[in-house]
Amino acid sequence: MKASKAVASFDSATGMLRALSRFLAGRDVPAIGQVPAAFAVPLSGLLGAVNRLPIAARERVYAASGWAEAIAQHRLGEVRSEALATWVTGHYPRRRYPVIFVGSANGALVHLAAALDAAWLPQTLLLPVRRRGVAPDDPRGDLAAVRASGRALLAANPDLVLHHMHDPNQDRLMIAGMTYFRIKWRRLPLAYRQFIRDHLAPGGLLVGVDCTLRWPTTRIDDRYVFQFGALGDATPEEYHHGGPRVADLLARYHAPTRRWDPPPADGDSPEAEWGLDPALLDDIHAFADRHRIPTRLLRFDTPERLSPAVADLCRSWYADRDLPTDRLLVESFLLLEPWWTLRTGSVPYWSVFGTQASRAALESYLDTCDPYDEIRILLFNHGTDSIGLAGAHDWRRTAARARKIGVLTGVDASAYPRDFAGFVRSHRELSKIRTRCPLPLPLDAARAATVLSSRDEVIWQPGE
Repeated sequence: MKASKAVASFDSATGMLRALSRFLAGRDVPAIGQVPAAFAVPLSGLLGAVNRLPIAARERVYAASGWAEAIAQHRLGEVRSEALATWVTGHYPRRRYPVIFVGSANGALVHLAAALDAAWLPQTLLLPVRRRGVAPDDPRGDLAAVRASGRALLAANPDLVLHHMHDPNQDRLMIAGMTYFRIKWRRLPLAYRQFIRDHLAPGGLLVGVDCTLRWPTTRIDDRYVFQFGALGDATPEEYHHGGPRVADLLARYHAPTRRWDPPPADGDSPEAEWGLDPALLDDIHAFADRHRIPTRLLRFDTPERLSPAVADLCRSWYADRDLPTDRLLVESFLLLEPWWTLRTGSVPYWSVFGTQASRAALESYLDTCDPYDEIRILLFNHGTDSIGLAGAHDWRRTAARARKIGVLTGVDASAYPRDFAGFVRSHRELSKIRTRCPLPLPLDAARAATVLSSRDEVIWQPGE
């Protein structure tokens, strides 16, 4: 099976890989990189028509778009990890990079890598798997339906671990017809090793990116865990034991139950989407020692923890080059525009999702930094009124903290979180910002290390 047919295009790692690799090739990311720029306008019109449908119809269209990408269960044994790794490295321009990051997916990391002229190789990819006849609120049924397929995938790929994730809160539309298989490499695949040897500049750094976030899981096999729920506003306790917010969500979606009944957790594991399996770090260090490559470790406990540090780093970088420092661009999930961020002289701040927790983290950052004259906020639309979702009006209040211009960019507030035209509109609105800045020369890795090392919430240190 072709790797490009197996990997989800709508996932965080894929979107971040697209955004960074296109930036390094001197390109922006129209329509989140899903279609050529020439098709962005007609696609916007099509999605605008979808926005006018009733809510239930919009949700079905969203779910169908994801289902169309999912692979049949009987083909999972055809997936090969080395082909997946080759597909990843094939995104990048064939040249030397002063830094290569390997590990956790992170939107702030995309901007750090763009500033450093660096590449990033993800540990985790999402394989969406088709299955029918299982309701989103039936985690036991989901596990039973695809357990054998997960074992077939692992039997064909002894270098992978499988994190089977089921989240009926934030992903309930997608998982109505598919299963989320997140695979993680525990060792550097051959394609990654070759890419590092061929494309890391002499004296360059190999940096392991370690998000230490963990989540309760159920052990299925030695290399197979089942994760119920995921990072967002709902807590692991709410996923596993219920509560008023869970009951309210299930009532709004007319579910026959008021709490979920997942397989009992018997331990915890690296969080499926964001966490790093630490075995990869050991292999990175062994590989680097063998080839005499300097290594560093970038570690943080939750994905969003890196966002203030990278924002402050970029702001000081701009100031050093007499570029504007008064414009903030807040991005969300895979709505990332590193090229337009630099072209418009915007300081990047990445939010994981549109939740109240992510909004509170942004508010905390704004409380502690110098004020911004302009704040633009992009909102990712995941199609459902999930637990703890902050409304467009809430995000608009945060944007209003700007001294001059505070707006939601490319957002139809009346349609959010089902404003699917926003995936195209956000790029178009950013490209209309009149101020243009020259792309600065890449940031020096030593300067980045100095700033990041000064942050209590982020670790940047020589590889362990």
